[in-house]
Amino acid sequence: MGTESEASRRDFLKTGAGVGGAALAGVVFPERVLGANDRVRLAVCGIRGRGMDHVKRFSKVPGVEIAAVCEIDEKVLGTRLADIEKLDLPKPRTFTDVRKVLEDKSIDAISVAAPNHWHSLMGIWACQAGKDAYVEKPCSHNWWEGKQLVAAVNRYGRIVQMGMQSRSSPSLQEAVQYLRDDLIGEVYMARGLCFKWRDTIGRQPRQAVPEGVDYDLWLGPAPDRGFTLNRFHYNWHWFWDTGNGDLGNQGIHEVDIARWGLGVKFPSKVSAIGAKVMFDDDQETPNMLTCSYEFDMPDGKKRLMEFEVRHWMTNHEAEIGTRAYGGSLPPAGPTPAPANAATAPGQVLGPAPGKPATIGNLFYGSKGYMGIQEYDSYKTWLGEKGEPGPSGRAPENHFANFIDCVRSRKKEDLAAPVEEGHYSCTLVHLANVSYRLGRTLHFDPATEQVTGDDEANRLLRDGDRGYRSGFTIPERI
Repeated sequence: MGTESEASRRDFLKTGAGVGGAALAGVVFPERVLGANDRVRLAVCGIRGRGMDHVKRFSKVPGVEIAAVCEIDEKVLGTRLADIEKLDLPKPRTFTDVRKVLEDKSIDAISVAAPNHWHSLMGIWACQAGKDAYVEKPCSHNWWEGKQLVAAVNRYGRIVQMGMQSRSSPSLQEAVQYLRDDLIGEVYMARGLCFKWRDTIGRQPRQAVPEGVDYDLWLGPAPDRGFTLNRFHYNWHWFWDTGNGDLGNQGIHEVDIARWGLGVKFPSKVSAIGAKVMFDDDQETPNMLTCSYEFDMPDGKKRLMEFEVRHWMTNHEAEIGTRAYGGSLPPAGPTPAPANAATAPGQVLGPAPGKPATIGNLFYGSKGYMGIQEYDSYKTWLGEKGEPGPSGRAPENHFANFIDCVRSRKKEDLAAPVEEGHYSCTLVHLANVSYRLGRTLHFDPATEQVTGDDEANRLLRDGDRGYRSGFTIPERI
């Protein structure tokens, strides 16, 4: 392995990982092959919200050590280190800059829970530095990033999983197999639901960067439009520079399940309409969005997919969001904000407290239909009378699946390899571009380009924002 590793390292230093060769000149590709009993040393990047879930979940996987954490907010870091101590875990090393994490040759893998605009770049840098990576959803902020992340995974032979937990649920795997086995007949349409109560974020003025925050590193690839609380913790989801709206936040899970169940990859036609309704605030992304996709099948038939984002009062569909699937409704009363959350009057971090959500999928076939509730349960209704059919519920083990593959080096055993993530994320990006341009897009799956629409392809390439120097996606992998 030594010769191949050194050659890869030379290529890595030539490309500079998009940050300049000197920044990572000390990187040495790991030479050891992890055995079944070897400890996997993991660094978690971004630990304010979802990243702390990574700490908790990975620490429960046998043989995993949370060796390091990377965080740009000193107050968040201090709180999370205290939380880690309460979990009776060894104190990890701390970093502010992910590039320093990647220079540490003792780190085997990283998990990426930073904002969306960082996901692909951290994943690519990890591959070039000889690390494996668990990359939160969505694995890309635009189509181009996802394409280059896939190229990096294949070029450097790394194990990279996207955080699509549903794919590791035995019950959802069973549900998809039922679809393949024609339980509900010929499946012709899937419908994804993302109905979550989300209140207004209000308006926030520009202000000085809070003490202890490295805002330059938080921005990374994104342009600096001045610091405001609304463009920072959590609410970055609702700005095009850093987020993808709820379609790319919660919705990507259901987009992926819908595509998975249909057995399709890229669409041939995409159309999305929507708006930001009710609120007069800083949010750029729509809070109401309806997306339609058309897929060309090898037999000449079409398969269709619908997706809908709603942000306020709504109905349940196919009992999704109720107790019927064996789940439970959210507790009543206020939901505590994450530690050190930068809150503002009227601001709600996540769904409004105490409000049930309707998040899941529907599949329609010639013999019946199937409902899937969020990550781990499904029900079926068969025949003209809608008689109850098979159902199931089983928790996912997504983090353990990633670690198993880090040890085995069997990419084929990943429940959600990054290639699958790229297909699903491209559906998100296409719908957002269709919404922003106000027109239907005709997509060529072979070239991964919109036919006859340079403006759409430009938005798919960089989101119309470009990249800051030192944080660019490599042109050549």
